[in-house]
Amino acid sequence: MTIRRLPPETVNRIAAGEVVERPASAVKELVENALDAGARRIAVQVEGGGLSRILVEDDGSGLAPDELSLAVERHATSKLAPDAAGDYDLLDIATLGFRGEALPSIGSVARLTLTSRARGASEAWSLTVEGGAVGRPAPAAFPGPNGARVEVRDLFYATPARLKFMKSERTESQAIADEVKRQAMAHEAVAFSLEIDGRAVLRLPAETPGPEGRLARLSAILGRDFADNALAVDHEREGVRLTGYAGLPTLNRGTASHQHLFVNGRPVRDRLLQGALRGAYADFLARDRHPVTALYLEVDAHAVDVNVHPAKAEVRFRDPALVRGLVVGGLRHALAGAAHRSASTHSDAALSALRPEGWRPGPSPEGFSAWRMGGWNPVAGSGRSAVLPGLEGLSARAEPAPGLADPGAPFDYAEVPVEAEAIDQPLGAARAQVHATYIIAQTRDGLVVVDQHAAHERLVYERMKAQLEAGSVARQALLLPEVVELDPAEAERVVARAGELEALGLVVESFGPGAVLVREIPALLGETDAAGLVRDIADDLAETGQALSLRERLQEVCSTLACHGSVRAGRRLTAAEMNALLREIEATPNSGQCNHGRPTWVELKLSDIERLFGRR
Repeated sequence: MTIRRLPPETVNRIAAGEVVERPASAVKELVENALDAGARRIAVQVEGGGLSRILVEDDGSGLAPDELSLAVERHATSKLAPDAAGDYDLLDIATLGFRGEALPSIGSVARLTLTSRARGASEAWSLTVEGGAVGRPAPAAFPGPNGARVEVRDLFYATPARLKFMKSERTESQAIADEVKRQAMAHEAVAFSLEIDGRAVLRLPAETPGPEGRLARLSAILGRDFADNALAVDHEREGVRLTGYAGLPTLNRGTASHQHLFVNGRPVRDRLLQGALRGAYADFLARDRHPVTALYLEVDAHAVDVNVHPAKAEVRFRDPALVRGLVVGGLRHALAGAAHRSASTHSDAALSALRPEGWRPGPSPEGFSAWRMGGWNPVAGSGRSAVLPGLEGLSARAEPAPGLADPGAPFDYAEVPVEAEAIDQPLGAARAQVHATYIIAQTRDGLVVVDQHAAHERLVYERMKAQLEAGSVARQALLLPEVVELDPAEAERVVARAGELEALGLVVESFGPGAVLVREIPALLGETDAAGLVRDIADDLAETGQALSLRERLQEVCSTLACHGSVRAGRRLTAAEMNALLREIEATPNSGQCNHGRPTWVELKLSDIERLFGRR
């Protein structure tokens, strides 16, 4: 087979396919160039899903006339500088872009017009590139004192095969909007705007740098619900710092698309970080639910490799175990600080469902004037009772007051002792149980509705988890020890962690090169596939350095046992039992949600209830 040297045009188009996969990729590269140029305002306009036209304007430092031609040459960049020895250090990247491929890649598959005015220059200059053919710089008009204006038309016209694989205009436009939002979340001090087909989609003013400005930017993008139910994260270990905000477990979604991760200001999609997120929330969410997060990792440039893929969406850490431990520890610390807090969105939803919108009185019985007077007016001379049928009884089950001789006598609430101390507790004092499932508790400024099964499930699970962490995991010996064949390196990793696995109830030992002998398994697992479990552990050790599979399986079993062993819905509780459950919820961490991410209680403030009835 003859070896041929490809022409430069073909080489550029092949390279462009790696950098510019779709219109959103082009927008990403152009926005990152603007950020690297020090822009404080970035405006993006898109037509036809980005395939017809993309325009990115910024107020950055701009380009001088003699730099325009260099900017569209492959591997020409201002973001890397040689050291004293003339070497370029690819492990010391302080900018978002550095490969020098964005503009030439876009220019090789589209019609590109680059217009720029350098800071302090009196004139602006423009350069065009069509399908890789570069024109000459020429004077041009430019509205601002400095910055750049990049217009891309007919994206992929030079590579028709790529056009066939593009999705609908709406899908591509949504991908562009998501990309601009990610960049905006990473740089709160920069103003962003986005127009799609002439319609303003995004208008984000510049925020104050720092946590407050970042939360304001996240609120504008992710919604006010996120800001109201986000936990601040600020954790540091060995020079690596994790900041940002993590949503309460009860604020969860069906996909992981609401998990936003940033490394040194760069939006990334990293399997290690996503796995750490899953591990941190494992105690709080079902496996098919995902938290809403925006986490920012700051790490020394030499400790992370961003030169993994031309799109720069993947990174590699020098010490992945440190990073994973920091993420898991930081998130768990933040979640533990939330105590028994639950997302306020559930309270808001409950109040919305209670609002009597559109309600009108139906045909009233004779003498009943609830719409006008709010009570019963007996008809003169009718001899009818002044009490409506059913209202002479209790509206909910309650415990008789101590000392009442006749339990069937009319209940006098004045004889019930006032639990002043219980009312002042976060979850108040139990007043009733309705539908043998929900506890109604009174607080000083409202009321709380508790799902007794969900709440007790969390309490039981926390007790079992404490036993696991204490190392008191019961083991079950196998009648016939099982030999598991592995790759020699995998077997070595598993045997090296034998002590850690034994603390979790799994006893393994070496059985020659490339094999592991399993003698005992955790009793909680019952009948399980020991070989499959060991292989999963080997995969976890290779990827993250930790035996996540075993720990997660044990936690899943504990969660199931807690669910089946807790107070069931339908069981009637005494007042003492209800109050004891409330006090234990208050003393137990993470009790605002059950093991599946559902809320265990909902609070309704008295002021909100009064608004429902027009008292405010």
